[in-house]
Amino acid sequence: MDRSETFENLKCWQLAYELKKSIKKEVIVNFPSSEKYELRSQLLRAARSATANIAEGWGRFHYLDSNKFYYNSRGSLSEVLDHIIEARDESYISEEIYLKLRLMIVESLKVLNGFIFYLKREHVNNSRKA
Repeated sequence: MDRSETFENLKCWQLAYELKKSIKKEVIVNFPSSEKYELRSQLLRAARSATANIAEGWGRFHYLDSNKFYYNSRGSLSEVLDHIIEARDESYISEEIYLKLRLMIVESLKVLNGFIFYLKREHVNNSRKA
């Protein structure tokens, strides 16, 4: 696999970006004003962090340096899941929207995990060649 021209070409970033757009369009608009600085803000920050960490990891040169950002992105995606569970429990979003977003999160995590494992294999293989 050749290095992508930009992080925008990474499937893991694309999926996290689509998730972030869906959260903006379908979730936070339904929150009451009392959640503006609480759950709404936390959810949006976590969704932004998921894509931003992939972008920052891509921009790093060394495997170990970039990998920590990919792990941070995994954590942010899990945080998004926690927040949408709360949003569902508080009836801010429907079960249908919750299930749709949950599938998006799970798929994002699977692809990101695959990318992390791919990079690890490449790092090990390149270390053996050196």
